[in-house]
Amino acid sequence: MSNKEVKTALKSAREALKNKEFKDALKHCKAVLKLEKNNYNAWVFIGLAASELEQADQAQTAYKKAAELEPEQLLAWQGLANLYEKTDQWDFKVELPNIYQKLVELYASSDKSKCYEMISKLSDIYQADKEYLKLAKVWRQLIQVKEEEAVDKKELLQLWQQMTQLLSDCPDEQERDYETQQHLITAFEKAMVLMDPVPGEQHKKASADYVKCLSKLPQEEPKMIEACKSMLSFYPNQSYPLEVLCSHYLKTGVQNEDAVSCFSRLLDLAPNSGLGHLGLGTKALQEGRFKDAIKDLAQGLKNMSSSRGWCNLAEAQFKMQKYSDCAISCSQGVTGCVSGDEELRVKLLEMKLEALVRSGGDTAADQALETFSQIPDSEKDPVLVGLKGQAYLNKGRVDDALKVSSELLASHLNLTQGLVLRGLAHLAQGQHQLVEESFLQAISQSPNCGEYHFLLGRLYWDMGEETRKDRSKAHTHLLKAAKLDPNLACVFRYLGHYYLQVANDLDRSRRCYKKAFEMDNNDAESGAASVDLSMKQDDMDTALAILQSVIEKATPGSAKWAWMRRGLYYLKIGAHQQAVADLQAALRADPEDWVCWECLGEAYLNRRSFTAALKAFGKAHQLQPSSIYSVYQAAAIKQTLGKFKEAVAEYLQITAQQDYVPALKGLGECQLSLAKSLMEDCRDGGAIDLIQQAIKNLFRAVEMRPDLSCLWKLLGDACTAVGTVSPDVAQLLVPAPLAGSDNQSHTLSQAQTLKVGERCYAHALKLMPEVPSLWNDLGLNYYRQSSLSCLTEDGQNSPSLLLEKAQQCLKKAIMMDSENHSFWNALGVISMSKGLENLALAQHCLIKSIQVEANNVVAWTNLGTLYLKNDNIELAHKAFKIAQSLEPLYVNCWIGQALIAERVGSYDTMDLFRHTTELSTHMEGVKGYAYWVCSTLLDRSNRDSELYRYNIVQMNAISAAQVSLTKYTERIQSDPFAFIMLGYLNEHLHLKRSALKAYKRAVELLTAMSSTEELAFALGCYGRALCTAGLSEEAVCVYNSTPLQELSDLAGLALAYSRAGLIPESINAYERALAVASTEKEKAYILTALALLQHRQGNQDSAKTLLFKCSMLKEPISESLLCLCALGLVHSDATLAAAALTELLKLGPGSVKVVEQRCLLTCALLALQGNYSAVQREASRAVHSNPGNPSLWALLSRLVPQYHPKKANGGAIAGHVACLSSMTQGKRALLYSGVNQLANGRHSGEDSHRNALKTMQRAVLLCPDDPATWAGLMAACHTENTSCYLSGSAPSRRGLEQTLMSVVSEKVHNVEEIERPLAQALEGWVLKQAVTGLMRGGQLEQAEALCSQVLNVSPEHPEVMLSLRQVQCQRLLLAGGGTVLPDPVLEQLQNTVMMNPTNVGAWHWLAEVFRSQGLLVQAVIAYRQSLQLASQLGLHSSQVASLLRLALLALGNCMAGVPDNEWTDMILEATTEVLKLGSSPMALLFQALLQYVNKMAARDTRRVLERLAYSQDLPVTVVQVSSWYLLRHLHAKNDQDLMNVLLQHAKKNGDKRLLEFHSLLASSS
Repeated sequence: MSNKEVKTALKSAREALKNKEFKDALKHCKAVLKLEKNNYNAWVFIGLAASELEQADQAQTAYKKAAELEPEQLLAWQGLANLYEKTDQWDFKVELPNIYQKLVELYASSDKSKCYEMISKLSDIYQADKEYLKLAKVWRQLIQVKEEEAVDKKELLQLWQQMTQLLSDCPDEQERDYETQQHLITAFEKAMVLMDPVPGEQHKKASADYVKCLSKLPQEEPKMIEACKSMLSFYPNQSYPLEVLCSHYLKTGVQNEDAVSCFSRLLDLAPNSGLGHLGLGTKALQEGRFKDAIKDLAQGLKNMSSSRGWCNLAEAQFKMQKYSDCAISCSQGVTGCVSGDEELRVKLLEMKLEALVRSGGDTAADQALETFSQIPDSEKDPVLVGLKGQAYLNKGRVDDALKVSSELLASHLNLTQGLVLRGLAHLAQGQHQLVEESFLQAISQSPNCGEYHFLLGRLYWDMGEETRKDRSKAHTHLLKAAKLDPNLACVFRYLGHYYLQVANDLDRSRRCYKKAFEMDNNDAESGAASVDLSMKQDDMDTALAILQSVIEKATPGSAKWAWMRRGLYYLKIGAHQQAVADLQAALRADPEDWVCWECLGEAYLNRRSFTAALKAFGKAHQLQPSSIYSVYQAAAIKQTLGKFKEAVAEYLQITAQQDYVPALKGLGECQLSLAKSLMEDCRDGGAIDLIQQAIKNLFRAVEMRPDLSCLWKLLGDACTAVGTVSPDVAQLLVPAPLAGSDNQSHTLSQAQTLKVGERCYAHALKLMPEVPSLWNDLGLNYYRQSSLSCLTEDGQNSPSLLLEKAQQCLKKAIMMDSENHSFWNALGVISMSKGLENLALAQHCLIKSIQVEANNVVAWTNLGTLYLKNDNIELAHKAFKIAQSLEPLYVNCWIGQALIAERVGSYDTMDLFRHTTELSTHMEGVKGYAYWVCSTLLDRSNRDSELYRYNIVQMNAISAAQVSLTKYTERIQSDPFAFIMLGYLNEHLHLKRSALKAYKRAVELLTAMSSTEELAFALGCYGRALCTAGLSEEAVCVYNSTPLQELSDLAGLALAYSRAGLIPESINAYERALAVASTEKEKAYILTALALLQHRQGNQDSAKTLLFKCSMLKEPISESLLCLCALGLVHSDATLAAAALTELLKLGPGSVKVVEQRCLLTCALLALQGNYSAVQREASRAVHSNPGNPSLWALLSRLVPQYHPKKANGGAIAGHVACLSSMTQGKRALLYSGVNQLANGRHSGEDSHRNALKTMQRAVLLCPDDPATWAGLMAACHTENTSCYLSGSAPSRRGLEQTLMSVVSEKVHNVEEIERPLAQALEGWVLKQAVTGLMRGGQLEQAEALCSQVLNVSPEHPEVMLSLRQVQCQRLLLAGGGTVLPDPVLEQLQNTVMMNPTNVGAWHWLAEVFRSQGLLVQAVIAYRQSLQLASQLGLHSSQVASLLRLALLALGNCMAGVPDNEWTDMILEATTEVLKLGSSPMALLFQALLQYVNKMAARDTRRVLERLAYSQDLPVTVVQVSSWYLLRHLHAKNDQDLMNVLLQHAKKNGDKRLLEFHSLLASSS
């Protein structure tokens, strides 16, 4: 084929490629190659077509063949580049940079833009592959091309900058080879040359990058230094080049002038630069300025971490003996050491080892030994081994240390470390001679070692007596040590000791201590000594400066000595807040320092923080129990806070150990304050005891310090304080010297004690005559003496003379201090006293007191009293009013207003007097209030008024007045009228003995006063109190001693006669009283009393006549109708009772007590009429009408168990309400509630919280003297035992019967006469209960013995005889095994029952005996007899019991199959009668069982039993029995469905017995 054909084929191939017919193109190209094997275009076209057909290998081969044929042609190389770019094949990627490089060469001369593009792609590949040298060469090639084009400087600058940026991205300088680094340096230099302007921001940044680059190249150090200097010349304020230079100098260790200049310049620019501080610190370390080195290095290491820096810091700290800090720095340096710097690490470990050894302590020794093990080849270094031995020594392992020293000296003879170690080991053993030898040898080996000289000097200082006497040796070696090593702080400490203790050179000693402390801030001993000496020399500024410097550096919980000394300084100058803060900081360092706690307490005390001070002193005493000061201060604080009792206890604790005068003084003050507080409450007996103790303790203090005026003053106060109380109480036992005797202590009267107080004040004035308060106290003492009633007008101790003395003393006090308002006030009071009565002077003094002190409530009150004494009511009222406004709680001004109100007849008088008693106990206010209360009570016409209800009832006036008046009479025992009022108030409060005592005292006082009219009144009151107290005969005598002209006296005499049993004399007295009576009401009361006496004598008709006569008066009284109704009830005259009750109800509602009485009578009448259900309804109606009356609730609770026991649960609730409403009614209501629970069968097995036993126990606790509560407890215990018997468990309360019976018998003898019959009946019931309990427990012998014991005392006791027969019958039946009793025995039993005609239970028991003997007819007769008896007695529950027992007897016969319709009729008759009396589940059960017996298979039988078995309101026994028979009925009829229903119901209710019964039935069938 010709050349033309080749061209045609190539053309066809080109067209095919253009049309994307790549396979055709391949065919055409292959055709060409057949003709022309080396055709360049054909190979290129094949490469292109194969590439499009994704035949990469063929395309690569074709392109490479074309490139080989014509290397300078672009098409093949371009094709290869395109193929490699689009094909993700690793070998292609490897070849691609070479292709790009060839293209760059080809484009360089032809197409610059394509050349740049190839260079860019090549740069990206080299950068991605981190081939930085090739990258640098490519960029140099690019820049060269640009330079050839003569592009502008800006573009060239950008290229050089891009080149520096690309080459700087190399993460590790070590990856860049030298050539690459040189390219980078060249790029920086070229770029910086091209930059403009210079200096400028761009140039500054480039310079910094250049410096940074050079700083990473150690071989370019000169260039780096030159670059830094160049940059500093352009930019002197830039810190970066300085930082690079400083870092370089630190690494190389160069410390020339240039280095120091760099460090200084850097710190000027950046004060917190770590490099600058490290550099200066290193320089200071080299120059021996260790303190500056520590400061700079520590500051530098705060900002940057450097192992070399930590090493330098540790070295400086070691030189300054800061061994603990040195060890810490070494640890930090070891942590920061890189793996290659092993030499530095070992150095740090060795330094740490030595620092830990020198710091001492067990913990540091352990760390030292651990550090020793970390040092390579440490065992081969004798110095390190010596340090190891010292570590053993610090741990107390002396033997190990000696062993190490021996080994060292054996291997290295005369090694100083071994000698010193041996000496220290011997020192630990106390062998001072051997220590001295070792240290001397060490010094001979190393004579210039200051430490060894110090050790020897310290040894001489601490050695025996000889060296103690002659300290020159120690001094010599210490001076030598200080000269050789001036950085040894401990040397200067001991020199300070020498100059202080031996040379007595305080100034030199202080300088030594100060130098020692400056070198070692942790040397607390030196610091404290320096501060103490500075303070001793009054150089407070230096002392405070030292303390301030320590405190500023101290961490929490450290520098205790500095905090404490500064705190004491602040305490001394009065800066208490700062003192508290500093002492608290000291305690954080040592919480167990009791001295510091005492100092803190003192600071709190001076700051008036009493509670905090008390806690601080308490803590100090806890830490140091022998410290008296802390106890004393705690007591003084409690005294300041008014906690006198606690303070007394603290003071006694001190005085028990020693006679400490401040404690005795404080004890006396507290006892005197307690006495005054007791006297304010009128507890004079206790106050006198305390005053006596105070005098005794103060005299003990005076005996020790008779020169202290304050002690004599306090003695005078104690003696003068007795002037307030009654002379009869004020009998004090005082020490003999005070009483003016040389013998034992004397008992002094009130006047004598005041005289002793006068002498004490005089003694105090002898010691301090210019104290005005002492003159005031002496004057008040004279005033107290003048007020005593035992003084007479003749002699030196006359009241007028004493008042003149008091006046002179007060004038003397005023002359000394005329600005004291209390002196003027006291003089005013004395001047208006009876005996002087200089009212003008008194007014002047009181006004002067007010002028001196305007807020003077006492002076204003006294001024008002002066005006009131002169009958100037208006001025008095104004003065009292001002006093009230100044101090509303001051009682005297209120008393003044009350007296004014009393004079003008104001209604507010009683209110004002009551207010005075509420404020405090003041004699005048107490008596005034009691007078008004008694006056109001005596006026019976205002009982329903609002004023009476408020003043008496709401304000609880009677109790308040009685309490206050009791205090009054204890202090003022010569006021008969106060005793009369007190007796009257006690009567109202039913305090019989107290009233009797008060009236008796009033009679005694009035008899001595010869006051006839008042005496007659008091005698009448006394007789009434005697009669109330049961002393009727004495009352008769007292009444007969009166004139017997008053109605009250005659009525009282009649009542006394009546209670004494002298009925005729009583009737005669009442008739005399009837003649004296002036009103119809009085006559009605007397006639009623006469009727009662007639009834008592058995004259029923006369009693009725008198009572009818009362009802016919114009003013009938309810009491007569009550008596008439009660008379009808007692004699079962329902008509009379109903008529009287009707008339009584017409009188209106009446008082609360009348309502209760009427309800009780109504209920009694209904019971008498046999309407038992109406009894409970009537009581309920009364409760609903008066729900706030607790008595009615208690009555309802009392009636329910007797007349409606089915509602016993409600009765228990009623009793609980009464108990909550009134404590008085609640005591009895609790008993009623327990009886209701007994009637309801409430035991602990049913309810463990609310049961009869719990309630009765509470009742016994509240009323231990009530025999009924003990009887109720006995019944509750019997109930619990019975429930245990029924449940099959053992009773837990056995053997209590006889104990409880004896308690009841004891309580019965103490009841009042009127309640004796009921109590005796209760005693009989308890006996029966005890016998029943013993019988139930099987203790028949004990029961028989108990009955026999009672019969021996009371042979005619039918109930006891009945109990005895019951026990004997039970024993016979048990002994005979159910044998038939002989007829004589049965006859004897029947006779015994007939001896108890009202005992329904006896007939029941006899019927049971007949039934057990098979005598059914006799049993029926006995039951009918009990029914008849219960009907006659009106015992509702007994009737029901008799009928049910009769029905049960008949039912037993019917179920046994006895062929007699009489038994069936008897069941129906008895149950019908029961249901007429009320609902009865038991009667319904008996009827259902009768139906079951007669018609077992009938449907009606099932219905009747189902009604009972499925009921929710019936007793459990009824439900369970009916369920049993229903199950039998259903089982007989084989009704499985209904049986399942019944069994499910039983499971739900927990009836296990029915389920067991069903199992038995199922198994039997």
